[in-house]
Amino acid sequence: MRKQLLTLTASLALFTACGGGQKETPVQADKFDYTVEQFADLQILRYRVPGFEELTLQQKQLVYYLTEAALQGRDILFDQNGKYNLVIRRTLEAVYTGYQGDKTTPDFKAMEVYLKRVWFSNGIHHHYGSEKFVPGFTPEFFRQAIESVDASTLPLAEGQTVAQLCEEIFPVIFNPKVMPKRVNQADGEDLVLTSACNYYDGVTQKEAEDFYAAMKDPKDETPISYGLNSRLVKENGKIQEKVWKVGGLYGQALEKIVYWLEKAETVAENPEQKAVIAKLIAYYRTGDLKTFDEYAILWVKDLNSRVDFVNGFTENYGDPLGMKASWESLVNFKDLEATRRTEIISSNAQWFEDHSPVDKQFKKEQVKGVSAKVITAAILAGDLYPSTAIGINLPNANWIRAHYGSKSVTIGNITDAYNKAAHGNGFNEEFVYSSEELARIDQYADLTDELHTDLHECLGHGSGKMAPGADPDGLKAYGSTIEEARADLFGLYYVADPKLVELGLLPDGEAYKAQYYTYLMNGLMTQLVRIEPGNQIEEAHMRNRSLIAHWVYEKGKADNVVELAKKNGKTYVKVNDYERVRILFGELLAEIQRVKSTSDLEAARRLVEDYGVKVDPVLHAEVLERYKKLNLAPYKGFVNPRYEAVTDAQGNITDVKVSYNEGYAEQMLRYSRDYATLPSRNN
Repeated sequence: MRKQLLTLTASLALFTACGGGQKETPVQADKFDYTVEQFADLQILRYRVPGFEELTLQQKQLVYYLTEAALQGRDILFDQNGKYNLVIRRTLEAVYTGYQGDKTTPDFKAMEVYLKRVWFSNGIHHHYGSEKFVPGFTPEFFRQAIESVDASTLPLAEGQTVAQLCEEIFPVIFNPKVMPKRVNQADGEDLVLTSACNYYDGVTQKEAEDFYAAMKDPKDETPISYGLNSRLVKENGKIQEKVWKVGGLYGQALEKIVYWLEKAETVAENPEQKAVIAKLIAYYRTGDLKTFDEYAILWVKDLNSRVDFVNGFTENYGDPLGMKASWESLVNFKDLEATRRTEIISSNAQWFEDHSPVDKQFKKEQVKGVSAKVITAAILAGDLYPSTAIGINLPNANWIRAHYGSKSVTIGNITDAYNKAAHGNGFNEEFVYSSEELARIDQYADLTDELHTDLHECLGHGSGKMAPGADPDGLKAYGSTIEEARADLFGLYYVADPKLVELGLLPDGEAYKAQYYTYLMNGLMTQLVRIEPGNQIEEAHMRNRSLIAHWVYEKGKADNVVELAKKNGKTYVKVNDYERVRILFGELLAEIQRVKSTSDLEAARRLVEDYGVKVDPVLHAEVLERYKKLNLAPYKGFVNPRYEAVTDAQGNITDVKVSYNEGYAEQMLRYSRDYATLPSRNN
C-alpha cells in the first residue's frame, strides 16, 4: 500500500509555461538542479542518492544488481496497462528516432509530447486520471511518418505490413470511443468490460468475481492473494488464469529479473536477506502464491539489512476489482539519521492502537512486527516510475500483517526533491485563506507532511483487524479507497495528539493545524486541478482525500467547523474549529475501520459515492482558472540516476559509480533499447 504525495503544495514548482516546453536542464558541477523539463501537465525532476558513496563495496554491488533486476520489468507494466501499449510505444519511438522529415512542424512536436506522456504513464492512458490521451497530431501525419521510417525498426508482427500495423493501432490511438479509460470506477457499470487494463480478456465483471469467489474458503485464516499474479481469460468458453511466471506469461522478462536476483543473492548482506531473495526467485519460477506469502513473511522479518528492495506484482490500484497487481520495484537503503523519527513512532505502536477512537472489537490486542524507517531511493521502476509514492507499507495481506507485522518506509530523498523543487511557486499565496495560515504552513508544513506520511505508513495501514469471517476482498472496487482513507485518517487523528509533542516529534500544539488546513484545502478544492472539466474523481487516493474532506465539511456544517469562504471574489477553505475537526476525523476513522473490518460493501459504496466522487463544476472551473495563471504542472515524476559498474581486468566489480546527467528522453530511449524484455504482443 502506498502513500501518494499528500498535497499539491509540496510538489508544485514554479516553471515555464505548461505545454510544449522541451528544455533540458543539465546538472551543474557545483549545484544540483532538481528540474529537468516540463510538458503537458507534467514536470520531470531529478533526485539525489545521498550516502551511496559511503556504502560498502558489497552493498554497492547489491544495489547495482537489484537495480538491474528492477529495470528488467519495465515492459511488464506497459503491457499490464493495455494490450496495445508496447506496440504503440515502439511505433512512436521508431518515428521519433528515425523520421527524416521536418521535426519542427506542429504535428511532429505534438507527437513528441504524446510519446513523452506515454513514457510517463507507461501507456496511452493518464497515469492518475486514467483517461486516454488525445493526440495533438493527425492520423494522416502519423501514417506518413510511419511509412517513412525503416520498416525493420517497427514492431511488425510476423507477416504484417506497415499498412496493417496502422490498421491495428490507429483506432486505439485516435478513436475516443475505443478503450477510453484504463480503469473505470463508475458505479453501476461493468468495470471489467469498460476498463482498458490488460488484466482480463473476454470475461465480465460478474464472471471474474464469481470465478474467485468459488476459490475462497471462508474458514481459511491464511488465504492467498487470489488472482494477484495472473490475467483472467476466457478461451473456448472456459475461464482460466494465465499466470505471470518464468515459463508463463511475461516469462521472458521474469527470466532476466531472476538472472539479476541470482547475482544479488551472492552479495546479500546476511543469511536472512539471502533467504528473502531466494524465496522471491522461487516465486517467480513457480508463480505459486503460497510461495509469495512465504517470501513476504521472510521479507518482513529481515530488519537488519541496510539495503532493501521491493520487486514484484505488488499493488492493485490498476485493477478495477482491486485484485490483480501491477509490477513495480524500488531499491533503497536506510537513512540512519532520519530513521530515528520513525523508530520513535513504531516503538509506540501499541499506545497508538490502544488509544485509537475505533471500536475495541476492531483493534489489535497485540501489535506485532511494526517496523518503520526512512529510506533513500536508489532506483524507481515499474509502477513507481516516473511517478512515485512518498511512502510504502507492505505486505498487503491482512493475515500476514496480523501475525508477522509489516514494513513501513518514508522515501526521504524523494520528499526532499519535491520540496526543493517547490520553493517559491506561489501556490500557497493563491489558495490559502489568510496570512496566519500561510505563516503556519511555512513554519510547520514540511514537518507535519512527513509525520503524516510516517503515521499513515508506519501505523495506519497496520492498525485494526478484520472481524472473524469477513472477506478481505469484500469491498471490491471500493477497497483501495477505503484502505487509503483508513490510513490517512489514522495519521490525521494522531498528528494532532499531544503525544507527538511529548515524544519530541512536534515542537508544539499548533503545528498540526498546518496539516489539517492543507489536507482539507486539497480534498475540498485544490486537487481538482488534476481533473478534466466534466469528469468525476476516479483515482483511489484522490477519492479518499475527497471523501474525508467532504464528510468533515458536511458533518461540521451546522457548527460552521469548516467553510468555503469568499474573499475578493475567490473561494477559500476556512477552518474555524480545529479541535472539532479532529473529533470529526476520529468519528470517521471509527466508521471507516468498521467498514473495513466487517467488509460492509454497501456502507463503503455510500461513503465513496456520496463524498468521494462528485465534483462541483462551478468550483472546479474557478480552481482551474486560478491554477492556470500560476503556470504550474500538477503532476511530478523523476528520471533515475544511472549506475555503472567499475571492473578490473578479470571482470570483478571494484566500485559502482552513480551519475545524474541523463535527460528524460535520453533515459527513456535507453531503457527501451537496453531493457526490451517482452515481445510487442503478449497473448
